[in-house]
Amino acid sequence: MEKKSDGKEKIIFLHHSTGENIWNGGLAEELSEYSIEEQEFPKDSPYGWENYPYDYWNIWVNNAGESEYMDEPTLEMLTQNYDVIMFKHCFPVGYIEEDTGNADIASSEKTLENYKLQYNALKEKMLEFPNSTFIVWTGATLVESETDPSYAERMQEFVNWVKTEWDEEGDNIYIWDFYDLETEGNLYLKDSYSQGDSHPNESFSLMVAPYLANRIRGIIEGDGDNNNLTGK
Repeated sequence: MEKKSDGKEKIIFLHHSTGENIWNGGLAEELSEYSIEEQEFPKDSPYGWENYPYDYWNIWVNNAGESEYMDEPTLEMLTQNYDVIMFKHCFPVGYIEEDTGNADIASSEKTLENYKLQYNALKEKMLEFPNSTFIVWTGATLVESETDPSYAERMQEFVNWVKTEWDEEGDNIYIWDFYDLETEGNLYLKDSYSQGDSHPNESFSLMVAPYLANRIRGIIEGDGDNNNLTGK
């Protein structure tokens, strides 16, 4: 969706700890020409510290409306207050189990089949707000010591599906390829980018915050379908 910036766009960044690290890498300073806020979503209480495909679907689709669900804002509410809504998943999103053949959109079980149903429903929901812009991070991933190859391969498959099938040109939904920055084409968060677990460290956060700012700026200025998904 081509959209020229008027410089007055209001941005909300919904995140947990990984996103907080990138925020602390200087994202707001990099985007000083815009109004950008950050918010933990969903909060630890009362909803719970879960920000996976099921949870966005549960809050924004399953419990859509003009009032909060368990103290969390719906898209009907967020789109009234912000022009750009950016959200992400923390790295446990990568603990993807094998498909069972019984996909269930209302299941919090982490499988590719469930993720795809939930993402497709989220896309349909976001398309109901054509005057809003949505930015979705590809999933944060794990260091090799905290996962195994089968989990990592399924995570890579999910990210590739999001980028090549789920994401479409010409709409109001865009991707920032955080996964590619973390893995550099491999399956795991690089150890040199880790703070000792699967959280990105300060040097990585300082490196990629300007990339995210570039990506956001390009999207707001109407070039979201053309510029690099990583913002490099």
